[in-house]
Amino acid sequence: MDTPARLLPADEPLRRQLHDEVHARPPARIRLPALVTYVAVIHEGVSREQECEHLRRLPGQAGLTPDDLQGSFVRLRLPGATLKWERHTEFTRYSIVQAMPAGAGLGQRDPALLPHLALPPDWLAGIPGQTLAAIKLAMLEGDVAQPQACLAQARTWLGEHPVVASLMGNRGHSIVVTDFMLRDSGFERMLVIAPPGTPETRVGRISGRLLELETYRLMALRGLPVAKRLGPKLAEDERRLAGITAQMEDKSASDQALLDTLVSLAAGVERATAEHAYRFAATRAYHALVNQRIAELREQPIHGTQTIGEFMQRRLSPAMATVEASARRLASLSDRITRTSALLRTRVDIATEGQNQQLLERLTRGQALQLRLQSTVEGLSIAAISYYVVSLILYVAKAGKAAGLPVHPELMAGAMIPLVLLGVWRMIRRIHATLHAGH
Repeated sequence: MDTPARLLPADEPLRRQLHDEVHARPPARIRLPALVTYVAVIHEGVSREQECEHLRRLPGQAGLTPDDLQGSFVRLRLPGATLKWERHTEFTRYSIVQAMPAGAGLGQRDPALLPHLALPPDWLAGIPGQTLAAIKLAMLEGDVAQPQACLAQARTWLGEHPVVASLMGNRGHSIVVTDFMLRDSGFERMLVIAPPGTPETRVGRISGRLLELETYRLMALRGLPVAKRLGPKLAEDERRLAGITAQMEDKSASDQALLDTLVSLAAGVERATAEHAYRFAATRAYHALVNQRIAELREQPIHGTQTIGEFMQRRLSPAMATVEASARRLASLSDRITRTSALLRTRVDIATEGQNQQLLERLTRGQALQLRLQSTVEGLSIAAISYYVVSLILYVAKAGKAAGLPVHPELMAGAMIPLVLLGVWRMIRRIHATLHAGH
């Protein structure tokens, strides 16, 4: 079959990548009963090449290359299991799906699961990165029409710990039970009970939502230690800013000293903002994802237990409020420093303007004095020039008398003095007029 002629303009460079993003992480298909072993690690400083090298240690994966990981999603088939690798902005997820081990079904008490993992020994321990979440999710068959009976069996299976549980779906198609406890192995346990014949795609979606919910919860909580560490610094900076403002008000310190202190304070706050702004923004984003995943569960309560949504509301919301308050407090402090800096600049500008005004007044007085001095010098100049002109006239008259002309030199010189003074004065005035016209 011939390839049809292209009917569209050339593709935007990212069109294929953007289009395929919705298919980048397809949900798993899981057949009941199943065990999902899930590990999420922070991959800071870990390259895809390192992760690829570790994945190649799995049976039958020696041909895996870093290029296979460029799409940030790979599903690998292993003997007796399927492994899904997903790389996100801050963490990488490994999900291993296998059949539920024999003797680990409902009615058992805290059954051992790790010895039955379909992975090479120590492979989990060798995953590059730092563990963020580790969950053993058991997905078993049961009669969800009897939720209290299922809940009793689930409590036994989890080891008689306090649990949270709910029916999922508008019609209660399955039950999820967990205790959110971190065991000595480093894993949490979750249990999903669904009726026989539940579609594999539905089981896969349930698995994905629950694992993402716990991962995003922990990622959201990463902002809490930051907020707690930042609290004392914010309190100290607020006290320093209040002190600067008080000194500005009572004028007990020089503007230069206040400016130096304010610049130091502003630099510290901006550094804290640069260091923690991303973490606070990420916390808000992850918290929104937690709420979204809870909504997608469409929980219905089981009498005598909290739902996951209620548990999160009571336990997670205060932590998120603390983080949000710290973020707002840091932003508010930065704004207040900006306003204080503006006030100090205004005060310095006013003081500088006053100094400039005084300088201009001194210059004006100096110019007036210089003008008077110049007038005096001009008067002397007129007299001196007139003296030299009259002297020349006297010498000319004496020369004429010596030549036999009927001239009286002294009388002629005395008579010319008024005319010479007038002529010199008018010449100087003309020179002034010419200079002023040039300006």
